[in-house]
Amino acid sequence: MKTFDVLIVGGGAAGMSCALILGSAKDKAFAKDKKVGIIMHQKASHLQDALFNNVLGLDPGTTGESILENGKNQLSKLYPNISQIDDEKVIEVQRLPNGFEVITNKSVFQAKEIVIAVGYTNTFFIKGLEQFVEPHKKAKPEKNRIQLKNDDHLVVDGIYVAGTLAGWRSQFAIACGSGASVATDILTQWNGGEHTKVHDKV
Repeated sequence: MKTFDVLIVGGGAAGMSCALILGSAKDKAFAKDKKVGIIMHQKASHLQDALFNNVLGLDPGTTGESILENGKNQLSKLYPNISQIDDEKVIEVQRLPNGFEVITNKSVFQAKEIVIAVGYTNTFFIKGLEQFVEPHKKAKPEKNRIQLKNDDHLVVDGIYVAGTLAGWRSQFAIACGSGASVATDILTQWNGGEHTKVHDKV
C-alpha cells in the first residue's frame, strides 16, 4: 500500500496547481523527504471543453483540454517527485489514527493529509465526506452546485478542499490560485509554521 504525506484528489486546475507548488519545494530541507501524490481524475473537469481568451499568460485560444494534457507533462517533467496516479477515481475516505485511508475503484492509499480538488457538481460523492457537503455560495441556485464546508480551504484537520468545491467561482485563474493557496498552507505547516512560498528566479 502506497503511503503519502499529502494525496491530492483531482487533476484539474486546482489539483495540478497544488501539485506544482508542492513539487517545486522539493529542494527545501523541510520538504525534500515528503511524499506527494495526485490522483489525476480529469473526466469531470470543466477544463475539458473550456476555451481561454481572458487569462493572463495564456495565449488567446488556448483550450482547457490542452492545459490538462500539458499540465500532466509539466508536472512529470519538472517534478517527477510527485506521483501521478492515472485512471482511478476516489470512492471513499476513511479517517485513521494518523491520517486517512483513500479508497479508489482500483487501489487503497494512505495519506497524512488530503486535498479534495474535484468539481462542484451535485453528482459529487465520496463516502466519508458527505457530512461536509453544502450548497455552493457563489453559484446560481438553479445550478445545484455544491461545496465542502471549510475555513480558508481547511475542512477539518488533515482535509483541505481547493477550487470550485471550496466555494470559489468557476474561473480558471481562481481555481489555480485556490490550489496554490492550499499548497503554501501545507508548506507553511511543513516549515514549522513559518509562512512559506516558493518562487523561481531568473
